[in-house]
Amino acid sequence: MKLNDFRSFFNNELKDLYPKKEIDSFFFRIIEAKMELDTIAVFTKGDTEITTETLSELTNITKRLKVEEPLQYILGNTEFYGYNFEVNSNVLIPRPETEELITWIKEFSSENDNIKILDIGTGSGCIPITLKKEIPTAEVFALDISEKAIETAKKNAKNNNVDVTFLLHDILSEKELENTFDIIVSNPPYVRNLEKEEIKNNVLNNEPHLALFVEDDNPLIFYKRIADIAKTALNPNGLLFFEINQYLGNETKQMLEDKNFSNVILKRDLFGNNRMIKANL
Repeated sequence: MKLNDFRSFFNNELKDLYPKKEIDSFFFRIIEAKMELDTIAVFTKGDTEITTETLSELTNITKRLKVEEPLQYILGNTEFYGYNFEVNSNVLIPRPETEELITWIKEFSSENDNIKILDIGTGSGCIPITLKKEIPTAEVFALDISEKAIETAKKNAKNNNVDVTFLLHDILSEKELENTFDIIVSNPPYVRNLEKEEIKNNVLNNEPHLALFVEDDNPLIFYKRIADIAKTALNPNGLLFFEINQYLGNETKQMLEDKNFSNVILKRDLFGNNRMIKANL
């Protein structure tokens, strides 16, 4: 089968599930990953004959996309802040909104800052690894409750040539942290069960629920606990950053103010949603 013919097949198989723009995005990424052809080459080398082995791979990927498995899990990697990260069903797929959180944190630090940073609920490790890449002099720590997530994060640190200290820890336990930090950042579970109907099937049926959902009657459970931890684990004038539920921005801000944090700032993401918050100790 020629490349152009496979593209027609690919579009036809997925047209009832995904928008055309998303299908195109899938196609270009798959062809680059499996045939090492960039977007321009797809248009200029449409008559390229696909080998039997590669065609089998491409067909299998198409089948997995038809059951709404995320492409990032199928290929086993994704890009975040310009860096490559391994992802699998044990960790969330990094989002563009989290890249904005990284950029915001960088506004309050510099490449030469000898600061200590802690990421709580690290998943793939995208936050601490990226911060270490962007602030090389920082000492960076990260923790997660999932052993498998920690394993993935350690691989990503190695692949990105950075030194991050990873810890297995349940932040809802009473055990206190041993170190103090200048910055604590977290993107904890925040999607309420009542919001599940808003979640696409590719996320709902594949990404780890442990990292996504909270009970409707206590949606700020992780934020409250992390804020309490930050009260003793942050150094004087330390900063606390959260990625948050867009529907609970004001509630999260009020919670931090009630716990006597100062300069609490709510920030919108590129889609106009309340998505980040910063507070001073």
